[in-house]
Amino acid sequence: MSFANAFTPERLQEAWNCLINEFPFAIWETLYSTLLATLFAIIIGLPLGVLLVTGEPKGIKPLPKPIMSFINVFINFLRSVPFIILMVMIIPLTRVIVGTSVGTVASIVPLTVAAFPFIARLVESSLREVNPNIIETAQAMGATPMQIIIHVMLPESVPSLITNFTLAITTIMGYTAMSGAVGGGGLGKLALAYGYQRYRYAVLYLAVIVLVLITQLIQSFGTWLARKSDKRLKD
Repeated sequence: MSFANAFTPERLQEAWNCLINEFPFAIWETLYSTLLATLFAIIIGLPLGVLLVTGEPKGIKPLPKPIMSFINVFINFLRSVPFIILMVMIIPLTRVIVGTSVGTVASIVPLTVAAFPFIARLVESSLREVNPNIIETAQAMGATPMQIIIHVMLPESVPSLITNFTLAITTIMGYTAMSGAVGGGGLGKLALAYGYQRYRYAVLYLAVIVLVLITQLIQSFGTWLARKSDKRLKD
């Protein structure tokens, strides 16, 4: 089928029917896998990001250099592997955890593995923005490293963390679209399996538009929430 014939009235009607019948569940699958993967990635990546800052030689709780080197190399390695390749590499791990390597639930495993190193770096960046004078004041008052982390560093970096976590969510949503190429569900599968492979280009572009709209909504909400939590912007 030629590209010119992909937007005939018949094809547009097919796309409309697909929007009504197929898109709601695909959107649900995309949001489900994105939010769960983000949650798991934060659970793993947040402590790693804290360690990257507090465990350095001038941090509040220095760790042995070999440990810090291993953490940095491990994070950099995972971040350097393209997501589509990473999905294939960890198929055995995915099967061990969920019993299959195909489907929406299975895609959460590689999504998490791909996202938590990214989130660790984002957390590291946010914590480095905290005013060191505040940390020094807490240390002078006798606060323990854990107290400084929980009551000083994390609260002071909340606006930046929210902004970075929003960025992580939109990035992971982009990964979910790529996961459709290797058996993942959601809008990516709909765009590739139904739109591209069957030459329903109207469906393909419609899936892209929906993804863009969802991303814009998430980004706008994250920006609003970050501004609301920023004490510097309050009267």
